Amino acid sequence: MAQMQHEMRDRRVVITGVGLVTPVGIGTESAWEALLAGRSGGGVITHFDATEDFATRIACEVKGFDPSLVLDPKEVRRYDRFVQFAMVAADEAMESSGLSGPPEGVPSERFGVIFGSGIGGIGTFEEQCKILLTRGPKRVSPFFVPMFIPDIAPGLISIRYGARGANYTTVSACASSAHAIGEATRTIQRGDADVILAGGTEATITELTVAGFSAMKAMSTRNDEPETASRPFDSTRDGFVMGEGAGALVLESLETAEARGAPILAEVRGYGLSADAYHITAPDPEGSGAKHAMRMALADGGAQPEEVDYVNAHGTSTPHNDRTETAAIRAVLGERADEVVVGSTKSMTGHLLGAAGALEAIVCALAIRDGRVPPTINLSNPDPDCDLDYASDGARDLPVKLALTNSFGFGGHNVSLAIGRPG
Repeated sequence: MAQMQHEMRDRRVVITGVGLVTPVGIGTESAWEALLAGRSGGGVITHFDATEDFATRIACEVKGFDPSLVLDPKEVRRYDRFVQFAMVAADEAMESSGLSGPPEGVPSERFGVIFGSGIGGIGTFEEQCKILLTRGPKRVSPFFVPMFIPDIAPGLISIRYGARGANYTTVSACASSAHAIGEATRTIQRGDADVILAGGTEATITELTVAGFSAMKAMSTRNDEPETASRPFDSTRDGFVMGEGAGALVLESLETAEARGAPILAEVRGYGLSADAYHITAPDPEGSGAKHAMRMALADGGAQPEEVDYVNAHGTSTPHNDRTETAAIRAVLGERADEVVVGSTKSMTGHLLGAAGALEAIVCALAIRDGRVPPTINLSNPDPDCDLDYASDGARDLPVKLALTNSFGFGGHNVSLAIGRPG
């Protein structure tokens, strides 16, 4: 039995398809081109009337989104925006992987969906609360509950593709979709599944959410400069810029991928997770949880710090995170820290909250594929405590063999994923 467990744990997990819906582009190649070009997705909020009563009136919205390209009119009416994002990203991931359902020879019970969301259908929640208060309980939609619960995204994805295996949502704030990818990897390694569609989705640019984060003073108030408001590692940073969107990855065992001749983009080498056990929103100033997650991801992948070429940092543009994360990366990578490129794509996409980890894992996979890493934009006045190479001068040509991507969430949740070159 022990030998069987060891063999299952040694199953390699690869990425064979990806899909993106982001503030800088819809579709993987469109978003990737924008990221390499250093284009900002920031702008004035258009989803609602963000009057001067709102301290923050800017965000990174998904523009030109047309869910009808994937969903029929009835589905569009009955799915919250966060689910629409998830379905579009999942559709692209499946298509790029060459799948429309379980691979031939793989039972549907061994094909799963694990999708994270930090908040779920908050837009629907707000809308139905207003209806309750103004028109009474009998006017609340019968679709209210299945529209807003976070786990409806993987549920609907599973129905669409006939995935009868593991199916659930990870909810851990900004670490949600990184947890989803990690848990999907573990499930395949254990031998409980052969293929899992993993990722995350978020659509939180709503009145209540923006008001709530503004009340916490967590978001940037650089309302006159939305394109430059997200400025990770810059000494003038004043908070994060909210983003929205989704990222989806088809993960499968190497054996399954090779048997069907699937395109292999990258490999999920390691998964590290921890808790700060420190504060409900602030990171541990010592970065102990972040360090543990990164070290665990490397050890899980049998990798050494000197093998890391690129770190896609959590890099939120908040005063505490960027400084603490920089110190944690230095502690984990040692002398190697001065040689790696450490980037924050949130400088362009804003912070997708529960979907951020999926987007940034895909960025690492694409960096491995193309040998290029995106820049960190808006970094013109470096914080003296943030002293790594953040590629502030533009995209870099870099042969990436191993990348780390970090996701840290309110509540002290930490996840680090090690994404490696296949082979």
